[in-house]
Amino acid sequence: MLAAQPSASAQPWQELGPAPVSGFGGSAGRISAIVCSPTDPERFFAAGADGGVWRTTNGGASWTPLTDHMPTTAIGALAMDPTNESVLYAGTGEANFANHSRYGLGLLKSIDGGDHWQVLARPTFGGRCFSRIVIDPNNPQVLYAAITRAGGFPTLAAAKGHPQARGTTGVFKSLDGGVTWAQLAGGLPGVDATDLAIDPVNPSVLYAAIGHIFGSPANGIYKSVDAGGTWVRLLGGLPGAPGRISIGIAPSDRNRLYALVCQPADGTGGGATTIDAYRSDNAGGTWAALGVGSMQATYGWYLSVVTVHPTDPAIAFFGGLILRRYNNGGIASVSPPHPDMHALAWDAMGRLVCGNDGGVHRSANLGASWQPRNNGLATIQFYAGLSTHPTDDTIIFGGTQDNGTNRRNTESLLWDSVAGGDGGWTQVDQADPLRVFAESQGTGFLNRSVNGGNTFAGIGGGITGRNCFLPPYLIDPQTPGRMLYATERIWESLDYGTSWATLTPDLTGGAPAAIRSLAMAPSDSMYVYAATNDGRVLASDDGGANFDLVLTGNPGWPRVTREITVDPDDPRTLYLAGAAYGVTQVQRSRDAGQSWEPLDAGLPDVPVNVVAVDVRSPTPTLYAGADDGLYFSLDDGATWRRYGGAVFPNAPVIDLLAQPQRARLVVGTQGRGGWSVRLGAHCVADFNNDGDFGTDLDIEAFFACLGGNCCALCGSADFDGDGDTGTDLDIESFFRVLGGGAC
Repeated sequence: MLAAQPSASAQPWQELGPAPVSGFGGSAGRISAIVCSPTDPERFFAAGADGGVWRTTNGGASWTPLTDHMPTTAIGALAMDPTNESVLYAGTGEANFANHSRYGLGLLKSIDGGDHWQVLARPTFGGRCFSRIVIDPNNPQVLYAAITRAGGFPTLAAAKGHPQARGTTGVFKSLDGGVTWAQLAGGLPGVDATDLAIDPVNPSVLYAAIGHIFGSPANGIYKSVDAGGTWVRLLGGLPGAPGRISIGIAPSDRNRLYALVCQPADGTGGGATTIDAYRSDNAGGTWAALGVGSMQATYGWYLSVVTVHPTDPAIAFFGGLILRRYNNGGIASVSPPHPDMHALAWDAMGRLVCGNDGGVHRSANLGASWQPRNNGLATIQFYAGLSTHPTDDTIIFGGTQDNGTNRRNTESLLWDSVAGGDGGWTQVDQADPLRVFAESQGTGFLNRSVNGGNTFAGIGGGITGRNCFLPPYLIDPQTPGRMLYATERIWESLDYGTSWATLTPDLTGGAPAAIRSLAMAPSDSMYVYAATNDGRVLASDDGGANFDLVLTGNPGWPRVTREITVDPDDPRTLYLAGAAYGVTQVQRSRDAGQSWEPLDAGLPDVPVNVVAVDVRSPTPTLYAGADDGLYFSLDDGATWRRYGGAVFPNAPVIDLLAQPQRARLVVGTQGRGGWSVRLGAHCVADFNNDGDFGTDLDIEAFFACLGGNCCALCGSADFDGDGDTGTDLDIESFFRVLGGGAC
């Protein structure tokens, strides 16, 4: 596909947060990697799983995003040059193997402390993930990287069909500061490398954890004593058939090693329980089990990290669902306030810094107590299903990855946590906004509030069946009390969820598939559309009682999506997002799904998760929420432009709400929280090249307004009284553009 046109103006954007949410003492989104300054205890860097690299210079009291406009915000590993802390590396692609652990697009490098970055090795590592980067302290031009495939259930679901997703994995070496790389062999298998450690005294000694999460005969810990030229597998006391493995070496004792080993995962995401943690006192020659107990639930493929105290080799920490401390034979649980550990590091004062599904926490007493360090860290990962209050623009509800359902009710970036678990689809009853619905993961875990979200009660009893982790559900806008809920079939309630009955048979092709998207026409609720995990799109014109299969082979993401959008005026016109590489990423049907036309000719080949449409002009304005940000089209998909300029990040957009009545577009991202932008703001451009977008009028866009192609407010008034609003200019809106308040 053709490359997108240059970015349009981004002045009218507003960051909504949350940064942080109120739960767990103040939480941000998932953190996948942390690196600390060796000299300044208040300066460290954290990587959001989908939020890019952030820097703090005051110990986490505030944060600055550094990589919002790199090709991807999915980060798996961070490293700092041990001889020059201004040199940083960020390996893209999060090697935590979940459906939301996105693929990478190469290596990012900064030589000025994170202010500027360059993209390296994209052809080498595109479509895969970095689990660790280590640097030779004697020659910092020598780097090693542990590389895995992207994760997910089914396999590679998080890769979304990236053409390089099945490329080589294992351990790679660079001799020129990350510009070029060679895969290491010499006895080391080319299987997912889930961790890597370098001897602090003799950097020719390396340890590699080969830990394919589904299990492999090659899995194990390998050692090299010749800078990666040759490798031997370490056996003495280690389990013989492991899954994911994490390792750590004591900075103060090169012979002391620790490892955390779990069982292989099964095909559905379970099974990966903890085998044990292990210690070696002779540089990996022999290993002893430590008896840490079960600490990774059944998803050790997702939760695994090890660190050793910087000056005391007898103290190590093992991160899983919880955090456990080993101290000279004793085991203690010392978990931060939020579960699911992914990153551990030590600041220059010897304090432990932990990255988890709730952001960053720091402990000055080896985990006995913790401080959240998340103020301003906007790394929340929304799921599809944002909803808004019908009359109060401020109030927004959204479900998030492992940070529950949250409510925005002030202009502050702090959101209130109103329900727990993984928060999914939300709904505000537009007829009675005191009635709010939220859910957590699994079948039937639906909750209702009758006081605007202050308290919730469970109402999903009796719903059974398969789920897409977070099932979609809807409120019928035309029939009071009626709701639909999707498992592998559609369930119906006529009393706002108090009771439920099955409405349809299984709409999928069979187990384990479920319905991942559900849409209802705003203008006629008899038209209902569904998309399933096994690639089906179905249409109903009788309220969901009967469905026709209208499309198969539709790729997408296994979890809850808003991939189907129905035209607000025409119930038979719908738009479909294609969340994969190499497919039609935006298409439209005008006959309730019977036939489809592609609308993505001008889009880059990148997964699109959601489509929104503004129909106020004869040619609707289209918005595509992609894995690398937001795009818009004014000409029915013939050309597309990136939307957001220097303001909106290149983060994966998972949800869009076009609200013409408020002249705004609400945007939910996975990794950079929520945003809004004035609809029609893309009509403003830097026409006189003075760098100021706020007071210029883009003449081309202006005449497009006159033709009804953009800035719908410019054509929304019958200025000349001829009864035709499509070709008139609203003078008030026009002068608002000139004054910097775009149409």
